[in-house]
Amino acid sequence: MASHDWQKEMQPLIKKYKGKRHPLDYRNNYELIVAVVLSAQDSDRNINKLAPAFFESFPDMKSLARTEEESVLALINKVRSSRKKTKWLLEIAARIKDDKNIPTTLDALTELPGIGRKSANVIKREMGVKAEGIIVDLHVVRVAPRLGIAQGTDPKKLEKQMMELLDPNDWGEAGMAISFLGREICRPTNPKCSECVMNTVCEYYKTNK
Repeated sequence: MASHDWQKEMQPLIKKYKGKRHPLDYRNNYELIVAVVLSAQDSDRNINKLAPAFFESFPDMKSLARTEEESVLALINKVRSSRKKTKWLLEIAARIKDDKNIPTTLDALTELPGIGRKSANVIKREMGVKAEGIIVDLHVVRVAPRLGIAQGTDPKKLEKQMMELLDPNDWGEAGMAISFLGREICRPTNPKCSECVMNTVCEYYKTNK
């Protein structure tokens, strides 16, 4: 594993996806936080379908903070764990109260209900603020060990390994780039290895080609 200079080897992948927006649709930081919380264990596509009606009813933290559980639930009942997520969103709104108070640090974000490290890293990357970690979603959990940049299946351990190998300036884009690679090219079955910008360094490709 140490034989690669991952900081250098990751550059083509980071360049390929740099600045490409997360697949969740949002127009501001409020919508971003809501969409990220709703998307846990659910698909981005499903959230994008029902988000417009949600944001029409609750356009900001203020309106969300003033509403009842049942009104929120009615709009997100097709989301996985909708009751739990309703509680989380109402608690977030009660704490933040106004869009201008939306936090931008990892600690403050992860203190909010329903937001773990991965979600906080996604939110920070989309806000364009300096990264404090690396996004490790289910795609990254699959693809990072395939590439050989990190070992295991524990998101926190994978993140730590990658943070040690990569320059902090690339943390914000690295995880998202691996995630996009996983969505588009490095699929669970029949990955399109011949099209992959990482195939010269990839462990999986080396073993399977």
